[in-house]
Amino acid sequence: MSVAPRTVLIPIPNLDFDPSEVAVSWRILITQGHRVIFATPDGQPAAADPLMLSGEGLDAWGFIPLLKKIKLLGLTLRANAAARADYAALCSDQGFLTPLSYPELVSTDYDGLLLPGGHRARGMLAYLESQPLQDFVGAFFDSGKPVAAICHGVVLAARSRSPRSGKSALYGRKTTALTWKLEQTAWNLMRFCGRFWDPAYYRTYGEHSGEASGYRSVQAEVTRVLAQPDDFLDTSPGAPDFFRKSSGLFRDSASDSRPAFVVTDGNYISARWPGDVHLFAATFSRLLEAGSR
Repeated sequence: MSVAPRTVLIPIPNLDFDPSEVAVSWRILITQGHRVIFATPDGQPAAADPLMLSGEGLDAWGFIPLLKKIKLLGLTLRANAAARADYAALCSDQGFLTPLSYPELVSTDYDGLLLPGGHRARGMLAYLESQPLQDFVGAFFDSGKPVAAICHGVVLAARSRSPRSGKSALYGRKTTALTWKLEQTAWNLMRFCGRFWDPAYYRTYGEHSGEASGYRSVQAEVTRVLAQPDDFLDTSPGAPDFFRKSSGLFRDSASDSRPAFVVTDGNYISARWPGDVHLFAATFSRLLEAGSR
């Protein structure tokens, strides 16, 4: 039986989105025959976080012009070769080059919604804190059509309120997102081994005076809007390939999903970080295809 192509919206900020989560998802969706539309705050073309593409500036000497080309941590933390190739291809895509603006989005125009992440506050705040985008996302969840969110994209979903209930779009749902363990590990790497002059590079939001460590983390913010704390899920110690899934040292690929952890709850799919993105996007594509039969 043939499957009708579906139209998927991917909203992104003008700057600093994660290249893996956007470009790999885009490539998997279009390979399966789906149409992908992009949107930015103002309808202007976007650019990914340059540090996640080059890896330059992530090592302790990254502030020195001649030395920043030497990469150790940068090689490990940047997008891998496959994701960088996907991003290079994405930069020639007409939909990516001519995005819509957040205020003109209408939920009935799309069959699916994918919310990617990114962590660099410089660009991501325009995405995470946009009221027009939050209103759109809340209405899209209420439509019952498929939604996928990964990493900080889950924060956007958590902040988006259902027009029907007035509660978070994630209230009553099972979800994952960037875990505090992964976020804290990356933050500590920057503070003690890498970008020490910009130690909060991996923390989009830092704690205020008197707040416990991790209070402003992705996991904590998302968990606070859920119906119960146990609705936030992460891989458990007894799960197969637990070390691969939990260490942050492995990323999945088109041929190896062992490092990935993805949660499906009805028409909602979530994942933690770029290391989950192949399984995340493939799972979302299958959900779109099931709905078109």
